[in-house]
Amino acid sequence: MLPVVCRSTNFDAMKAKGKYEYLEWFSPDEMHEESLRWFSELHFARDEQFFLNKLVKSHTLQLADADRFEESKLVVDALLKKENEGVVLMKKVQVHENQLGIMVDGVDQLRMEKAYIETHKELLVAMNEYMATYRKLKKTLFALISKVLKRDKQKRLLN
Repeated sequence: MLPVVCRSTNFDAMKAKGKYEYLEWFSPDEMHEESLRWFSELHFARDEQFFLNKLVKSHTLQLADADRFEESKLVVDALLKKENEGVVLMKKVQVHENQLGIMVDGVDQLRMEKAYIETHKELLVAMNEYMATYRKLKKTLFALISKVLKRDKQKRLLN
């Protein structure tokens, strides 16, 4: 059995340098816990996206305003893309979690165990990238909705 998966504590540094700055080795239990955490994060993001979709729908007229239309369209399209990416990533994490038995079955299957570890590394990078871009997207959407609400408030105050 090969409990040999790397995790960087500083993903941005790892991404910038193209290598791992600080490595920590995972056991099968740790990989299981991390997979469960990923699944939980993706479920939360999916629930959050339902809220964001409702928020966009409730302010559609204001977002479709001529001065905001292009920016709104980009943000809404990116939100839809992230929603679809999240579903795909969730399926990959679920399949990965279901295959954990390879690591703990007590049978030496070096090729399969190595493939599992490589998949775990790839999922680690994919999850970090997904969550980072998802957070940026949320921040952008909230800033856009905030502008819309401030403008509506100003219009009401003037009337």
